[in-house]
Amino acid sequence: MMPSAPKSLRLHIALVGRRNVGKSSLLNALTRQAVAIVSPTPGTTTDVVEKAMELQPLGPVLWLDTAGVDDEGELGRQRVAKTHKALDRSEVALLVAGPAGWGVVETELVQELKRRAIPFVIALNQADQNWIAPELAAQLSEHKVPVCAVSALTGAGLEALRTALIAVTPDAVLNHPPLLSDLVRPGELVVLVVPIDKEAPAGRLILPQVQTIRALLDQEAISLVVRERELAHALAALKTPPALVITDSQAFLKVAADTPPAIPLTSFSILFARLQGDLTEFVRGAMHIERLRPGDRILIAEACTHHPIGEDIGRVKIPRWLRQYVGGDLDVQVCQGQDFPADLSSYQLVIHCGSCMLNRRAVLNRIQRCRAAQVPITNYGLAIAYTLGIFQRALQPFPAARSLVQA
Repeated sequence: MMPSAPKSLRLHIALVGRRNVGKSSLLNALTRQAVAIVSPTPGTTTDVVEKAMELQPLGPVLWLDTAGVDDEGELGRQRVAKTHKALDRSEVALLVAGPAGWGVVETELVQELKRRAIPFVIALNQADQNWIAPELAAQLSEHKVPVCAVSALTGAGLEALRTALIAVTPDAVLNHPPLLSDLVRPGELVVLVVPIDKEAPAGRLILPQVQTIRALLDQEAISLVVRERELAHALAALKTPPALVITDSQAFLKVAADTPPAIPLTSFSILFARLQGDLTEFVRGAMHIERLRPGDRILIAEACTHHPIGEDIGRVKIPRWLRQYVGGDLDVQVCQGQDFPADLSSYQLVIHCGSCMLNRRAVLNRIQRCRAAQVPITNYGLAIAYTLGIFQRALQPFPAARSLVQA
């Protein structure tokens, strides 16, 4: 884990409930900081407020303070929609109720959280006002989830609430698939091919490259970082071949040509397809490229919100490679950040970025939505490898995924 963990690797915990139940006050009390604006005026929280912190023993978490789900009017409906979108990436939830009591709004939230299979804790806030009747406690016990009486004002019950949140968090949520610890042994050398293009941040590497270097350090492996034009010289200078070559997907063709076939090769994007999503599902999705025809509609889903420059990978390069492979024009649409179409039925394929800016829950949610709409989904690295004719080569380190191609 990096000293300052990226949002994508933090446990996402959403605070949900109706307006004026003290969600923001509770967040401030839990984080011991004035993170969110607090006011008795209903609807003070108009957008999702994020706060990163450490919650031991869970480690790095990201709190998501949401707007009240009972908000009204056109703006209110938009705020509620953003609250529900926040649940797409929430791995744990804190359902907050207040002195207004427990009603239809809270019951529907319970049903929504259970439908989404999101573990949650019920927090009965403002308990210092003595509004929690024994009958309510008995009613809530039927939901078979932890119920904590708390006061954001006095701090009463906050430790019990933290303990309950820790208890409901599944181990599977905390244990990500490996980035590359199963691919490289301690002491082995890995060559990382890192092109420097106009969209690379000045003086920095992009997040997947940084995370990969850190993962190799944790594995006590050796990293050799080169640009694509330096790869052949670097490989020739080595006394023994590297255990693996990892490249930026945009340089796949040159790197594949310069890397001897006996050396396993893949890309940062494909590593992240496994870390953040479902590599098997993405491989199947890439194979649907074979079925594309001119005029088909493609969705490019990009999790980050960078300003596109020149030969942008999602807007220019991938569409160009797809059109060359299909032999005609395609209707390519792009979405960014947290945006993802509600209706996917008009698309023949979704191509997702490596998702270094999303958490795994959000990516798996998008995969599930594509599956429900019967629309194949793949990711940048796999789509590029397929269109360039090096698909099996790029899957060489992943025998199970590669067997799908050979079947």
